[in-house]
Amino acid sequence: MFGIEDHLSRRKRGCLDGHFLLAMPGMNDERFERTVIFVCAHSEDGAMGFILNRPQPLSFEDLVESLDLDSQQRRKAGTSCKLGISECARDFPIQFGGPVDTGRGFVLHSDDYISESTMPVNDELCLTATIDILRAIKEGRGPDRGIMLLGYAGWGPGQLEAEMAANSWLSCPARDDIVFDRDHLTKYDRVLGHMGVSPAMLSIEAGHA
Repeated sequence: MFGIEDHLSRRKRGCLDGHFLLAMPGMNDERFERTVIFVCAHSEDGAMGFILNRPQPLSFEDLVESLDLDSQQRRKAGTSCKLGISECARDFPIQFGGPVDTGRGFVLHSDDYISESTMPVNDELCLTATIDILRAIKEGRGPDRGIMLLGYAGWGPGQLEAEMAANSWLSCPARDDIVFDRDHLTKYDRVLGHMGVSPAMLSIEAGHA
């Protein structure tokens, strides 16, 4: 399976790029039960995306401490004093992005933050997976909107298409406001509502919206 950077660098967009996937009731993988997934890359090589409704019990401040960003910045600044963390960083959300490469973090964010390692996902959203964006967020220089995702969801060539043919997923165009929405408990039902689908209407015999 290709890495997420390989998929994004190819930039030949697939039909599911920038779409939501919603797990159907017949989903046989409990890791994806009632998940909303944002597909950031889809091609003949496979597909990759992020689960959007699985918050993590980890704060950005805890993450900064675990990565020892403070000591790195103190050494760079030549000071032994503890460096502060911006108010917006304290509230920066961290979520479970999927079961692949869970020890790695990705920041999905608005396009007002760009670095050398930033990759566009669509016309409005970007993905950055280097520690520089964490420093920028910590100092209040980060993107206006963003979420950090630990791990991602990945499919090999033809795998997602086969799962959709088996009615495991429902798909629809993604909405940025829902991507960054923090009401995780109701996100699945609200996406269905935007599609004009009632949860009671769902059936493992239904497919695409």
